[in-house]
Amino acid sequence: MDNLPENQSHSQSGGGLPVIQYWAEKTLSPQGLKLWQTLNHKSTCLSCAWGSGGQKGGFVNEAGEYLQRCAKSVEAIAAELQPGIKPDFFQKYNINELQELTSQECDNLGRLSYPLILKSGSSHYQRISWEEVYQIAAQAFSITPERIASYSSGRSSNEAAYLLQLLMRSLGSNNLADCSDLCHAPSTLGLKKVFGAGTSMVSLENLKHSDCVVLIGSNAPANHPRLMNELIKLRQRNGKVIIINPQIEIGLVKFASPAFPIKSLLTGGSDISTLYLQPIPGSDVALFVGLQKSLIEQNLINQEYLKSYTNNWAEILEYANNTTWENITQTCGLSHEEITATASLIGKSSKVVFAWAMGVTQQANGVDNILSIANTALITGNAGKIGAGTMPIRGHSNVQGFGSMGVTVNLREEIKQALSKLLGKPLSETPGYHTRDLITAAENSKVDTLFCLGGNLYAANPDLSQAKRALSQIETIFYVATKPNLGHFHGLGKTQTLILPVFNRFENPHKTTTESGNNFVRLNDEGTSHLQPHNSHLISEIELITEIAHRLHDENPINWRKLQDPVYVRELIAKTIPGYEKIGEIDQTKEEFTITGRIFDEPKFKTPDSKAQMFITPLPQLSIPEKSEFGFEENQPGIVLILGTGRSYGQHNTVVYRSEDKYRNMPHRHCILMNNLDIKKAGFQEHQRVTVKGDGGELENIEIICGAIREGVAFMFYPEANVLFKGKIDPESGTPAYKRVPVFLY
Repeated sequence: MDNLPENQSHSQSGGGLPVIQYWAEKTLSPQGLKLWQTLNHKSTCLSCAWGSGGQKGGFVNEAGEYLQRCAKSVEAIAAELQPGIKPDFFQKYNINELQELTSQECDNLGRLSYPLILKSGSSHYQRISWEEVYQIAAQAFSITPERIASYSSGRSSNEAAYLLQLLMRSLGSNNLADCSDLCHAPSTLGLKKVFGAGTSMVSLENLKHSDCVVLIGSNAPANHPRLMNELIKLRQRNGKVIIINPQIEIGLVKFASPAFPIKSLLTGGSDISTLYLQPIPGSDVALFVGLQKSLIEQNLINQEYLKSYTNNWAEILEYANNTTWENITQTCGLSHEEITATASLIGKSSKVVFAWAMGVTQQANGVDNILSIANTALITGNAGKIGAGTMPIRGHSNVQGFGSMGVTVNLREEIKQALSKLLGKPLSETPGYHTRDLITAAENSKVDTLFCLGGNLYAANPDLSQAKRALSQIETIFYVATKPNLGHFHGLGKTQTLILPVFNRFENPHKTTTESGNNFVRLNDEGTSHLQPHNSHLISEIELITEIAHRLHDENPINWRKLQDPVYVRELIAKTIPGYEKIGEIDQTKEEFTITGRIFDEPKFKTPDSKAQMFITPLPQLSIPEKSEFGFEENQPGIVLILGTGRSYGQHNTVVYRSEDKYRNMPHRHCILMNNLDIKKAGFQEHQRVTVKGDGGELENIEIICGAIREGVAFMFYPEANVLFKGKIDPESGTPAYKRVPVFLY
């Protein structure tokens, strides 16, 4: 690693002692016994989509390997094991006081255990009965279908997801916004265009045969720690790991995994990156076109593969050939030599996996980024064989399952036909709102009822002022949740806002299923809640959705109350969702399975002619605004930077468990990570407090932290930083560019 900055010590590593200390602290806490019982419960991890848990036990992954839990699992479970919020809490604190809470403080309030309503003009949430909830729901959903919408996250089960979309489509609404619209929608759309399937083509087992992984725009040590075990094993078999990220995450340089205790203790961890590239944010297409150009020049392309298994390949090669090195290097900020060395590593490896997270997708040209990565995989023959392929890394444990179940505005035709047959009528052809369209429609008073199955629609969006304003135009909002979050106190409806408490995954009184990011379906055992029977009024999401549907439809066209039996739901899933046929027998067989038609071990894809479709990806035109665009004179002291927002190491999505980030040396949530040269250029000093201004708002009293980040680039935590920007939107996917936000520091 020759390109590490001076302030980044080679002896440091990700993981290691802080993780072990955290485990020990939680084990010795009053909830330690219950925590370990839950960690061993046969249910999928609540955190990322990497896929531990299921019928083989809580610590077992889909490949049958043990000790596959991480600190993220512990954080998520510990939060769910908190006591219930006291019955008089919401009587004591008014909505203005609740709006003063941070994300961490909201989560620390404890578990929700009774339904609540905040009515227009009232200062306090009030407790209500479930019967009142159903009466309100029956009225709120009995309106024009186009004015009804839902939003969801990956915290729920496949069964709940299936019922949600079935309810919405039975009403005639296609407004099924989902958290994936804000993160991996470009992956789904791009991969479908190229391969006919929008998920990973690489199974966990296949990954074990790879000799090179290209990891782009991911902070896996924080967000997918168990992936690090696979990278460690790959390096042990002399494989290569190429990291592409504007910020040097120390865990991607060296990682001390508890799964390799001797290595961690003796050497301080395992080497991860073979090569670490720090491109300009938003320039991924330029880098990958450059890699294609270099692969051609080094005679490392697989032309026979291209002729046999792809369409439009000649145009892709011609475009790369005709793009100048000057244009490529100026756009991505990397040298010809760096790109050449990277192309050489890729081209001389036999089985390459291209993996990425939101650094790639949360850009104004997110779909083009995916297409350019897929093109690079194809010209080297690294798609459709064991140990190679494209692998988006999903951030939420069942977010991919929601898409599979039909929670999407882009419903596959075969699912549409099957659902039409099930519901006894054609589905509505009115285009649905994805998440950003939903916010715009709400702001324009086009939405009257919103049903949020998990998630935090308010805080997950850019431009929090707009999000708050938009949600305030919706007559009735239902928030289905296990714990309070910022949205419950800021994203308030015009007439009424309801918070509906449900069981979490390991508490459900029935079995459920979830889907990993590598297309593996897991079966979760039933469980019990530590909150019951003491003053708890929790119900399951399945019961909630089916009872609302029953109040609206009775038994037309299906027996909705019969759908309170998840076994019956799984039978319907098996009949209507392609690739999920085995779920209809999973209660008898207990056989967890890989969804058919997604893992490509041979270069025959799910396109009409079985060939991959390649698309030209134009280089982005990137620019940095002048100070005047922020309302300042050019002589105003300060600096314009490109900001990327992301999670801290003690965070899952918008939920903050710990305010500090030890690995980045960021002591609290109100910091900005900067390159030392930028700090000096602006006339600042480390730890100085500054104001950060974007095109949506500004944040004062932000502490400067010096870090291993590319010059001209900065990093801040979301959701706090979301107030700064309106966010450019990828026109194809609707995903905002959270990773390229121009800001002015002064």
